[in-house]
Amino acid sequence: MRSLSPIGYFRGDERNPARDLQARALGARSLSASVAARRLSAMEETLSVLDIVSKFESLSPDVQKRPRGPVEGSAARVRESQPARYRELTDSGPVGGASCQWRGLQTFRSRASNSRLTQRITPPTQDQEQEEDEKKKQETNNEKLHKIVCELLETEKGYVRRLHLLDQGFFSALLAEARAAGSFPEEVVRHIFSNISSIHQFHSGFLLPELQRRISDWNQNPRIGDVLQKVAPFLKMYGEYIKGFDRAMELINTWMEKSPRFEKVILDIQKQEVSGNLSLQHHMLEPVQRIPRYEMLLKDYLKKLPKDSPDWGDAHKALEIIFEAAQHSNAAIADMERLEKLWEVYALLGMGEEMVDPSNRLLREGPVLKISFRKNTPKEGHLFLFSNMLLYCVPRFSLTGARFLIKAQVDMEEMQVREMKDAEIPHSFLVCGTSCTLEFRARSQSDMEAWTKAIEGAIEQSEKKSESFKAAVSSPSSEEQKVEVVEQQELGKRAPQWIRDSLVSMCMRCGDKFNALIRRRHHCRACGQVVCWRCSDFKAALQYDSDRVNRVCRDCYAILVGQPDGPAVSERKRGILEKEAGEVSERSLVCSFLTMIDRQGKTRGWFVIPRDEPPVLYMYQAPQDVRAQVTIPLLGYRVKELSPSDKRTFQLSQSNLLLTFLAESEELRDRWVEVISRVVDSEYPGQQRD
Repeated sequence: MRSLSPIGYFRGDERNPARDLQARALGARSLSASVAARRLSAMEETLSVLDIVSKFESLSPDVQKRPRGPVEGSAARVRESQPARYRELTDSGPVGGASCQWRGLQTFRSRASNSRLTQRITPPTQDQEQEEDEKKKQETNNEKLHKIVCELLETEKGYVRRLHLLDQGFFSALLAEARAAGSFPEEVVRHIFSNISSIHQFHSGFLLPELQRRISDWNQNPRIGDVLQKVAPFLKMYGEYIKGFDRAMELINTWMEKSPRFEKVILDIQKQEVSGNLSLQHHMLEPVQRIPRYEMLLKDYLKKLPKDSPDWGDAHKALEIIFEAAQHSNAAIADMERLEKLWEVYALLGMGEEMVDPSNRLLREGPVLKISFRKNTPKEGHLFLFSNMLLYCVPRFSLTGARFLIKAQVDMEEMQVREMKDAEIPHSFLVCGTSCTLEFRARSQSDMEAWTKAIEGAIEQSEKKSESFKAAVSSPSSEEQKVEVVEQQELGKRAPQWIRDSLVSMCMRCGDKFNALIRRRHHCRACGQVVCWRCSDFKAALQYDSDRVNRVCRDCYAILVGQPDGPAVSERKRGILEKEAGEVSERSLVCSFLTMIDRQGKTRGWFVIPRDEPPVLYMYQAPQDVRAQVTIPLLGYRVKELSPSDKRTFQLSQSNLLLTFLAESEELRDRWVEVISRVVDSEYPGQQRD
């Protein structure tokens, strides 16, 4: 049988279809076998991968970077069209064509070289790392310290230039103009610039040269604290300059408007290049800001300076001295502000310059109500508490000038103050001086306590400064001496506290009832009590009123003039009702105004239950009466509250007697019910059953 060639089939020879199909299958198998054989022989003849790599590395860079030709480009396109799985790389090596094998080999060689280098380098120890960090940190701190010191030197140079401009420029020119032409007073110029010449001389002749020498020798002696410690005490001279700074600004503005020559001299200097187009006021602000600048730079210096440095102690001491200088300057500013406030208050009061005391201080001011001794209506007022006096003023309606009118002045010497426990007028306090006694009502309890505390503090400070207080320290004192205002003083030598008319319904000497026709009220100018005309028909000279003759009561006249017959009436034996309401109220369990309702009607009075006495309820018509109207023994009485609808009433019952009381508040009603219940049951010490 003759073998059929696949070539013959394609040439179109006539063949059997079955044989053609078989020949076609045999030809395809032979073709694939021949192609596979040719590819195998080609792979056997190719170089190994290592040989290809070595030959490629031996080529010049120009050859490696040679652009691809058309064949190479087509081969690349063929490779790009291959499936993605032939171009992947794995950790074990390349998978795919020659390009993939080349990239995988390069990655392998790079990793191998890095691992060999890592194995050759010995890692540093922990101590070596710490030493290197400390060395870098030390170098950084030294650079920062040097930078701070250089900043201090540069700012000092600029500051000295501005001081020279103020001293030798503005000050000298204005002073020469004042002496030559007399266009403005020479004293005005000196007040404006104060001690600027001394400040300029200190910085230019002492501080700046010291800083320059130290910076030039910084590498051999890196210290600055000893220099600043030596010069820091001289910075206190800034207090005088800062104290008069605001006044200097006012003088500059005033005389620039007032004097054309003054204005021309300043404007001519401001136009110069050395002035830097800045005003005189701007240059004068530099000394005010200089000490805080020193403090700030030295704080930064200490932050970067190691504590084991030899300059630490000097720098820290210098900072303390500079801080004291800054405090001294702040105190000067505060003193200046105090004087300004004092001037403003004196202007409101219409007080002249001759009355201004520079050492005086305004401690407190505020509105109060003045309590009149004759009228029940309080009057609006204003108190000004100074370190040497207390001024009571009333508002004055004026568009210009003083806004307050001074009504009374109480000097701090021998002034006394105490709280008034007055049921009718709460939050009240009494101020007693040598020449007058005033009673005020504060806006609240806290306001009243603040006033009494401030006045007591001012009195204490005044007494510490006086020599008489030093002599009186050795004498015994008690709290009762602070409470008593008039009784502990010699009669007629200081103004008494006047008892208000509304607190008295009878003569406080004879006990007779007052009426508008024949028994009118009068105040004794010596003791302040309210007496009738018969008991006050005496006159005596009073020392607190410049020895002028005033109306006094019978008892005070006997003491002042020296007649022994006068006080005899007051020494007589008193009845059970002749107990002064004021004395009983001070040592009472409870006291207040109540309205008693009985068969005769309603009666409003001052009710008191005394302490350390048999349980008796005293009824006075007024809180300062010398004789009670009614006494009610509480033994045998029972107290009970009424219905919840009437929350201010309570009752006392005994047999067929029933008394109803109306309090002014529910809290006060509860207090009375509690006290009476305990008194009846003898729960209070000193209350004995008969």
